This record gives sequence, structure tokens and C-alpha cells, in this order.
Amino acid sequence: MGNCLPLSSSSEQTKTLPINTIFNLPSPLPIWPPGEGFASGTLDLGGLQVCQISSFTKVWATYEGGPDDLGATFFEPSPIPEGFFMLGCYSQPNNQPLFGWVLAGKDDTSDPSSEILKKPIDYTLAWSSESMKIKQDSNGYIWLPTPPDGYKAVGHVVTTSPEKPSLEKIMCVRSDLTDQCETTKWIWGRGTESNSDGFNIYGLRPSNRGTQAPGVCVGTFIAQNSGTSSSSPLSLACLKNSKFNLSSMPNLSQIEALIQFYSPWVYLHPKEIYLPSSVSWFFINGALLYTKGEDSKPVPIEPSGANLPQGGSNDGAYWIDLPIDENERERVKKGDLQSSEAYFHIKPMLGATFTDIAIWVFYPFNGPATAKLELIDVPLGRIGEHVGDWEHVTLRISNFNGGLQSVYLSEHSGGTWVEAPSMEFQNGNKAVTYSSRNGHASYAKPGLVLQGTAGIGLRNDTAKSQMVMDTGARYAIIAADYPSPAIVEPPWLNYAREWGPKITYELGVEVEKLENALPGDLKSAFETLVNLLPAEVFGEQGPTGPKMKNSWNGDEV
Repeated sequence: MGNCLPLSSSSEQTKTLPINTIFNLPSPLPIWPPGEGFASGTLDLGGLQVCQISSFTKVWATYEGGPDDLGATFFEPSPIPEGFFMLGCYSQPNNQPLFGWVLAGKDDTSDPSSEILKKPIDYTLAWSSESMKIKQDSNGYIWLPTPPDGYKAVGHVVTTSPEKPSLEKIMCVRSDLTDQCETTKWIWGRGTESNSDGFNIYGLRPSNRGTQAPGVCVGTFIAQNSGTSSSSPLSLACLKNSKFNLSSMPNLSQIEALIQFYSPWVYLHPKEIYLPSSVSWFFINGALLYTKGEDSKPVPIEPSGANLPQGGSNDGAYWIDLPIDENERERVKKGDLQSSEAYFHIKPMLGATFTDIAIWVFYPFNGPATAKLELIDVPLGRIGEHVGDWEHVTLRISNFNGGLQSVYLSEHSGGTWVEAPSMEFQNGNKAVTYSSRNGHASYAKPGLVLQGTAGIGLRNDTAKSQMVMDTGARYAIIAADYPSPAIVEPPWLNYAREWGPKITYELGVEVEKLENALPGDLKSAFETLVNLLPAEVFGEQGPTGPKMKNSWNGDEV
């Protein structure tokens, strides 16, 4: 994401802070294959030209509060290319290496009657650290620009002086090139993210996000008091790509280069039984298509899924199941790692300033869950099992330079965005992900993640093993949400029904069986667990395919 200027501070306590280290990907960015606008350095949002700056000059820092109680640091983008102007300052917590960016803007219309950028007419002091008894390198002041009529501010100015900044310091943006935004990650404040006291710093992102949404992240932050109503409009806006012609998206040769440069590794648990396979292996090895009302007449599925019903909705009219023969069922359940294939979906995100590469992996079977009851592990029998399991990891890549920003790891019915500095990499810039035993949720680090509280919950165990999937070795690009490149979608992608049967069983009976097998002192812990379990683990129900997920056209949540 570019090289940042070195930081300096006389404070002894800052020497060991992670933010004093500048994060760079293990391998430098290559020269990408030629194309139209991808990785060209600037983007045209419709008269407003923007560039992404990841080099900074430190302005002010505090050394307590925020994530891990290590404080946060505030920066100005520097240097700013000639003709461009600062739109806002940058901030991040001190508990991570320095890794971020802000956009700078340039009016590219040459139309003095309708300027896209204008200076603020004044500033309001949003917050000062003067009265706070915190570890800091000086007093800090955060200013909110007052925009002229018809314009909006998209970032703050930070100073170490109580004097208002120069009106030349920052630019406001014409309102028609801005969009509504919302707060995202917590950057700084007193207390914790869930119990913060008074004043807080948050990141910003567009409120409406998806493949067709024009909202653009500026990379700036917002200063907010906890008394602010959640329904009140924010004092800052995001940008909008009013041009939105998708010329900044990668072409096919650039996509191929991105896949080879970034495609992640998926490590399976050493005791994993239920391995991934390709979709065609699943079909060729006896998967059957069932039709409601004709349960006794399932039909084999063609290798490409050509005889699967196309379109429609998940109405229960059809479903897929394993082979009828018991031995074959057990064999297909276990998948086939050698045949496994990664399925890539390429989509514009954040007003086409980023490319999201969603990488889907198919497992024929999701295994049973295991409970942790304090010091005891309890296998949960059939609870958690279902035929067909779709998991995915998404790479978010800057369209300014092709740099990897973050990785989304799907975890059961949700997931987590992890910024690049918190990922493990191998073979250059290939992120390492860990698939949990039986359930196949994705994590950035090996070990145990417990779905629960106080030592009671469902186990998600991950570890490195000899079973590993290189998603760039065998893959298919199955969809791209823009005209170029033209990708032919496989028939199975447009199958809207479930990839496994819905099997209902008496939950009370299953739970009672398990509870009766436990010693008395664990019964209450087990009852606590049952109340904590997510609804999807009760009963067996296959998932719908990738294209039916909300994230297909929307942002990952």
C-alpha cells in the first residue's frame, strides 16, 4: 500500500508500540499486466480525481485508551501529489503496525462556475485533550471543517495547537459527489469498544455497500461523543463515484495475475475427516437431485450441473443428497482433496475503488459439532451435521495500486474482516487461513476458538497439517460483476435450492441422550450450552449455493 514516512517521538513508551513498525506485504507489488484503469494510481469519480496516499506525517498521539489500552496516533497524508488536496487526516490504534491510507482529491473539471472542491469557511473544535489526564505527547485538537453551502466535509483536521487551522489546510467536496456514511471499527476512546466513556474515534464507511453501490471510503475517521443519537446524521460524509463506469476494475489477465499473487492457502485440521472436493467430483461420484413429491425417483446430476433447475427461489421444490448406497455415502462425505477446486467471484466494491475476490470452497459434508464444557469435551452426535457445505474467503484489493487491504474469513453464519498486518503469509503474499475441524469455519490463526462464554460453547479447532489447499493451484473464475471480462457462469451456480436435504429430528431426544450420559456436575453446564447454541446447528439442512448468499451482491458482514 506504499511506503510510509518514518515516525519519530521522544517518548520512551512509544518504542515498543506496534505502530512504530510500518507494515509492508512480504513481497513488493509486481508490475500488473496492462489494462484500462486498474492500478493506475488515480481514479475519476466523475470530475473528482482521487489518489490513495499511504505515507504520513505524525501529528499527535495518545498512549492509553482504545484497543488493548495502547492509545492511537493521528497523521496527515504527506507528501500530497501536486494539484491534489487533503480531504482529511488519518488515525489508527497503536496496537497494530502502521498500515492505512486516505484519499486526496483534485478538481478535474476546469469549471470555475461549479467547483468540485472548496475550502471550508470556518472550523469547529470537535474535541480537545487539554482537560484529559492521559498519556500523550502533547495536547491534541480535532477540528470539524465548516463547509460552504452545497458542500460537505469528509474528514477532520488534527493539530497540537488551540489555534484554528488554516482554511487552506483541507478541502470540502460538492454534495452531489458525497454519500451517506456510518461508523465502523473503533479506533480510540476511554474504556472498551462495548463500554466506552464519552468521546470516541471511529473509522468511516459508506452506509450502502454492494456491487452496485457508488459510496467510496475516504479512509478518514470521525470524532464522536457517546451522547450522539444513533439516528442523528454524521457530521462527515463519504465520497460517491458518480461516474461508476467500472474502468478501474481489473481485466481478465490482471485477475489471473492477482490470483497467482494473492491466492490463499487453506490449512485443514490434522484430524479432519470431511475434506473439500470439486463440485464436479461431488456430482460424478453419485450426488442425486431430488424433486418434492417424487422422493423415490432421484436422478444423477451431470458433471457441470447442467440438469439442475435454473433460477427460481429456495422454495423446497428440489434438493441435492448423497448417494443412496451406504458405503458410497460414507465415501463421498469424506470429499476428495486432490480434486478440490477454488471458485472465484470478482466484484466491484466501495464505488469500484476496490476489487473483492470471493474464493468459494465446497465440502460435501459438514461434520458434527463438539461441545466444550469447561474442562470436558462432549461430541454432540448428529448436532451440526448437514450435507453440502459452502465456505469462502474474500480478498479486498485496492484498485489504485493492486495492494491487498484485508481478508474476510467466513465463520458459520457470519464472519470477520482481518486487515493484512494481522494475517499470516507464506510463499510471498499468499494469506494463510485455517479451516476448523468438521465445521470448516475460517480463521487467521491456529488454535481453539470457542463459540460461547465462560469456557462453555462449541469448539472450533484449527491447526496446520499436511492437508492443505492452495486455492491458486486448481481454480475456476465463475463470475464477474462487470462486463469485462465476460465470464460464463457454470450451471450449478444458478441452482437456487439447497445442496443438502432438510432432515428434522426430535431435538429434545438428541439433547436428552447427551445429557443423560454426563455426570451430574456437568448437566447444568450442558443446559447452559444448549441455550447458547445457534439455531443452525439444530436439525440437518443443506445450505444454498454461493450466488444465493447476501454477500454475493452486497458487502461481507
